[in-house]
Amino acid sequence: MQATLSSLKFQDPLRTAKGEERAFVAFDGFQTLWFNTGTLCNITCLNCYIESSPTNDRLVYLTPDDVVPFLDELAAIQPGPVEIGFTGGEPFLNPDIIEILTLSLDRGHPVLLLTNAMRPMMRPRVQEGIKGLIARFGDQLTFRVSLDHWSASFHDQERGEGGFEETCQGLDWLAAHGAKLAIAGRTLWGESHDASQAGFRTLVAERKWPIDVETPLSLVLFPEMDARVDVPEITPSCWGILGVDPKGLMCASSRMIVKRKGGAAPVVLPCTLLPYEPAFELGETLAGSLGHVRLNHPHCAKFCVLGGGSCSA
Repeated sequence: MQATLSSLKFQDPLRTAKGEERAFVAFDGFQTLWFNTGTLCNITCLNCYIESSPTNDRLVYLTPDDVVPFLDELAAIQPGPVEIGFTGGEPFLNPDIIEILTLSLDRGHPVLLLTNAMRPMMRPRVQEGIKGLIARFGDQLTFRVSLDHWSASFHDQERGEGGFEETCQGLDWLAAHGAKLAIAGRTLWGESHDASQAGFRTLVAERKWPIDVETPLSLVLFPEMDARVDVPEITPSCWGILGVDPKGLMCASSRMIVKRKGGAAPVVLPCTLLPYEPAFELGETLAGSLGHVRLNHPHCAKFCVLGGGSCSA
């Protein structure tokens, strides 16, 4: 049984519960600019870190008018192509998603879209938009599809009965139309990396998807997150002890744009994992968000530092 997180931990942004200095991560230039398109989703997963569901609209849909100023600001801060990531919720529920994707692709940015490839993606209007994007931009657009496990039984434990086959059919459709594909799985079941990779390799071959699971980032297996479980707080000495370079963490090279329900304007967060934490808000502009980030949340330790996780490609 896993130990419960002490209520004394992750309280002070500057000091750990033991009184040691809390580690921080300095910004080191953009690798990925993320946009959360809204937290509404067509399904409710058993353990969704962002609690997406058909009723959760705590983060409302971004519009093209919300996105453009941040793309303009990014061009001024760091000219040239930067990966633009879109996550949710389910991005294909956002009525403006095709236009929003086009805005980023038109500027020459590589785009990474996270999707469950289920019903919202399979609506005729959305399918026509996707086919147009693939025809126009090709491999500049990557669809990373959430397939928690290579078996239907484990995947459906998280996402509901029939979810595995529905997502596989979505992947079939994307593959048939020439989409660049990747898979996002999970490590929830204690399976070794080699065993997970072998299972996905067999599935990919059976379905004839154009995915090489040996290629980095074509298959990403995410560590689990549970903020209730005990995890050590990270101090500056941990970098050397753990052999971790803070420049490799998401908050060193990423920012995420969200729009809160009732909020006057979108705000900037340091990563994709902390959408509801007011203490991690970095203002309403990219330029004002580029300071260092204190690792004052269990996800910082478990997912990023100890788990080696990153949502970026």
